Amino acid sequence: MTLRIRISRRAALAAAAGLFAGAAAAQTKEVVIGYQDMVVPWRYAQETQEVEKRTGYKVTYRKLGSGAEVVRALASGAIQIGEAGSSPFAAALSQGVPIEIFWILDNINDAEALVARNGSGVNTLADLKGKKIGLPYVSTTHFHALVALQDAGVDPKSVQILNLRPPEILAAWQRGDIDATFVWDPVLAKAKESGKVLITSGQIAAKTGKATFDALAVNKTFARANDAFLAQFVQVLADANRSYTANKAAWSAGSPQVKAVAKWSGAEAPTVPASLALYAFVPPAEQASPKWLGGGRDSVVAKSLAATAAFLKEQGTIQTVLPDYSVGVNPAWAARAK
Repeated sequence: MTLRIRISRRAALAAAAGLFAGAAAAQTKEVVIGYQDMVVPWRYAQETQEVEKRTGYKVTYRKLGSGAEVVRALASGAIQIGEAGSSPFAAALSQGVPIEIFWILDNINDAEALVARNGSGVNTLADLKGKKIGLPYVSTTHFHALVALQDAGVDPKSVQILNLRPPEILAAWQRGDIDATFVWDPVLAKAKESGKVLITSGQIAAKTGKATFDALAVNKTFARANDAFLAQFVQVLADANRSYTANKAAWSAGSPQVKAVAKWSGAEAPTVPASLALYAFVPPAEQASPKWLGGGRDSVVAKSLAATAAFLKEQGTIQTVLPDYSVGVNPAWAARAK
């Protein structure tokens, strides 16, 4: 299957307008943050307005349905900061969107999985030939689905891959319109109830060396004008992760933390603790090291983006691969966090 997802010329022009929006936000101390339905600790900070309290900024949170939507919003200037997976960010940088990845939300590990619906007749990756898989295009799961299929000797063109956002995946799954999905929680938890996990992102990464992650990126102009804000914001993110990793037992289904994660992500509170346990949350010192954001073009993030972009170009999703993806990676704020 060949697909072509591009940032339109109009969106590229709008990115220039976004530079002025970033400058205006700097003067008025306002920021719009685009987020998705990912189950991550900092949802509790959103609920308690911790970013607003520490920075004095007016923060508007805008929920978006996919990484592709986040990228378009960053390109147009509709948001200044956005969270998405490594695949949409690789596509965005390849297409000239002026952003920098500054924080790793999570190492995806087993938090994304390819699940076959019970009764679909799919028990192995080879069984997916001629079947329908629902997933969001240009997402980390799209990338890993193609990697897994090729690694299993299955031509992706022999599989019907449908571009669906997570809520649409759940509806299609419940109707029996799709045979499999590659997605994350909260939809993944629902799919597991009536499906079989064929392979996880963690297993794909271990087998192929092609890892995926979720991250936060910022408009470069906004970043230059709001250094202190980003330093404080990253500290909020680091503190949220530490609160979870240092005392996971406190994040029970009835806790205010888990209730907040459920509210902002759309997950059901009883499923949140198990969902959080699937991810790895990286401390700031490690994020700033070459293991993740640090080290220039030799950083894990820059290398991962380059590998992802090369794969996306091979699939026809993007047209250009940059010589160095460290132009879109900035470890400065993680290095200052404690």
